[in-house]
Amino acid sequence: MSDTSKTVKSDSSEPGKVEKTGGVIEDQTTVAPADDPTAAPVTVVDPRLLVREEGFKGYITEFKRKVKGGELGQIPVVLGLIVIWTIFQAKNDLFLSADNLSNISYFMSATGMLAIGLVFVLLLGEIDLSVGSVSGLASTLFAVFVVDHTMNPWLSLVLTILTGVGIGALHGWFFAKIGVPAFVVTLAGFLGWNGLMLWLLGSSGTINIPSDSGPVHLLGQNSFFMDQAIIGAYLLAGLAVVLTAVGNFGEQRRRRSAGVPFRPTTEILLRVGALAVASFLAASVLNNASGVSNALVIFLAALVIVDFVLRRTTYGRKVFAVGGGIEAARRAGINVPMVRITVFAISGGFAAVGGMFFAGQTASATLNAGGGNTLMLAIAAAVIGGTSLFGGRGTVWSALLGMLVIQSIQTGLDLLNMNTSIQYMITGGVLLGAVVIDSISRKSQKAAGRG
Repeated sequence: MSDTSKTVKSDSSEPGKVEKTGGVIEDQTTVAPADDPTAAPVTVVDPRLLVREEGFKGYITEFKRKVKGGELGQIPVVLGLIVIWTIFQAKNDLFLSADNLSNISYFMSATGMLAIGLVFVLLLGEIDLSVGSVSGLASTLFAVFVVDHTMNPWLSLVLTILTGVGIGALHGWFFAKIGVPAFVVTLAGFLGWNGLMLWLLGSSGTINIPSDSGPVHLLGQNSFFMDQAIIGAYLLAGLAVVLTAVGNFGEQRRRRSAGVPFRPTTEILLRVGALAVASFLAASVLNNASGVSNALVIFLAALVIVDFVLRRTTYGRKVFAVGGGIEAARRAGINVPMVRITVFAISGGFAAVGGMFFAGQTASATLNAGGGNTLMLAIAAAVIGGTSLFGGRGTVWSALLGMLVIQSIQTGLDLLNMNTSIQYMITGGVLLGAVVIDSISRKSQKAAGRG
């Protein structure tokens, strides 16, 4: 429930009237006090709608209100990323070099794809332990189709992704229809699909894939957007800025026409300007290395598309509704089992795509594909980035931020020649910190009446 303040309006105020102040439309509801129906009408106004009237001071006030209420958003992970980069740069001045940042952006994409699918599952307050095995099986199936059966690589890619979707839907069916806990059914999937992958690989344990095989070539480390042309990175940065500006101004126009609160033009310009600086700076850094990898471009495109689905479509609202409260969602007419099944299908599909990214990195399907700590890192990325383990809160951009943190830690420790055991301990500590922050945030929201 949003916190509200009560303001007594003059006798000329009309019930339900929407008034304008300072160019920003305020959402007001005029009601009579419950304890005295004959008293003067009282208008309930959400204080967040009054922020923009106070200018910069208003935004500071709103920021303090959110922090006190536990609405931390992406602040902790951004601050953590700054601290991590500062420490590693102080230890080794090659950390923030163009080549190293290019490696971070490339290698985070594969596990990042798994994290995108896991965000959907976590929004329901559930977990999918099978994504690592599914990604390994996907890369193996692709290798079998292309190498053993000489199938067209692109057709093999489609069949591989559809297999991942089907596996995820099967997990979701056992969970939603039979009532098997998601933890159990996906743990069974983790073991079973890993066993199938080992069986397909045979005694050799490896199937080499021709490096010029469509998807593998596209996702290789030496494959770059627009063939390493400098204009490619800046084109992507410019496209991101333009789309953001169009989307924000379009939303402003729609909300203004509907008579509901909207962002002022100044705020939109500041947001777009900040994005422009960050985007073109990143493009410049990557151009100083080898350019923008195809893997990173596809990863970012997936983030944009999935973010639109979650925030702008009916299906996305249903996912958040089920994660926020199953019974309430059911009473609202939402087909809860279908949402659960499709969410796990999406997770399986992204796991398969992630498996193709792994295959592109090594041009092979191996026993290590999707194994080791891949599952844990994918879950950690989503949680560290800000998606709640308790369901109902998070964004797909947490997959990007979380993977930036994890890949930065791994790459930084590699530069310092640290043992893998140190990487695990530090990553585990960061994950624990993220969950602690999430738990404290939820308690603060409940105390503020928004839990």
